[in-house]
Amino acid sequence: MITISLCMIVKNEEDTLARCLISVRDIIDEIIIIDTGSTDKTKEIAGLFTTHIYDFEWVNDFSVARNFSFSKATKDYILWLDADDILMDADRMKLKKLKETLDPSVDVVMMNYNYAFDDKGNVLLSHYRERLLKRSKNFRWNDPIHEFISFGGKILNTDITITHKKTHANNRRNLVILENMLAQGKEFSPRNMFYYAREKFNVGEYEDAIEYFNKHLDSEKGLPEDNITSCIYLAKAYRAKKDRKNMLKTLLRSFEYDIPKAEVCCLLGYYYKDGEDYTRAIFWFDLATKLEKTENKWGPLLHEYWGFVPCFELGVCYIKLGNIDEAIKYNNKAAEYKPDHPSVLQNKQLFESARLKK
Repeated sequence: MITISLCMIVKNEEDTLARCLISVRDIIDEIIIIDTGSTDKTKEIAGLFTTHIYDFEWVNDFSVARNFSFSKATKDYILWLDADDILMDADRMKLKKLKETLDPSVDVVMMNYNYAFDDKGNVLLSHYRERLLKRSKNFRWNDPIHEFISFGGKILNTDITITHKKTHANNRRNLVILENMLAQGKEFSPRNMFYYAREKFNVGEYEDAIEYFNKHLDSEKGLPEDNITSCIYLAKAYRAKKDRKNMLKTLLRSFEYDIPKAEVCCLLGYYYKDGEDYTRAIFWFDLATKLEKTENKWGPLLHEYWGFVPCFELGVCYIKLGNIDEAIKYNNKAAEYKPDHPSVLQNKQLFESARLKK
């Protein structure tokens, strides 16, 4: 049976660290904690689980800190987690079984990452990450922010899920690091362009987001999944700027990289709905409901667009065309995903009232 080192970098995580460690402590064989300057009880809490606690001077570079954490590991494989990650019970059992049965020739184990949730606990965003790595391969982290590992070798995809349970957010932290890179004259890679654009989008700075998403796409060096995601965010930025022409061009550009994704189909639906062309909007929202959800891909998956969003919007479009029965049908389908959603409940009353008056 393989052995596993858990490697973590932390700072002021007293609210989440114990929860994370409790969820994996009986599975892993070694816990490495790298503290980058906590002023709360983080180190005290870590001390309840391990003696391998190291201070590390923060240098505005996550990859440097993560590589330092990996350097302290001594077991066969390295598992990395953030302090606000946990394994749910079912995934704990899967990881235990994997540890008992993993072929030592495997170099990298991919796991799903449920990253964002709505207020009812429904998964909004997930993607796959390299989570368990053979220590002898000396994999290295790259990039100061949105750090990544250039991995290769024998890769195993699993259905084990890491669940992100964020309790607080630092909305400009990542952006500050990227802006510092620019200020220091560092040349952005296509990947840096992508994440800088996304950070700009997240804080509503759409002009800069548009500039850098376009730079990312025009470099023609991005990964296909990142290119599609760039098109999705870029189209949303153009929509926010009411630039319909470029919104449409961007969505159609996404078809260069793969077959249509539900996210893109829904944005095309919004494009036509915004223009009150409900018949064509219906075509694209309906197509989104017919696509196969590709959970096994490593790119990000925005779950709402594969069920709730197109069904809800079909209900809205059909009522605009006076087709009350179809409007009720699709609103009810949306309710299957989110039965307590305020807009679904409101439309249910409105549509039923409209049918009674018919």
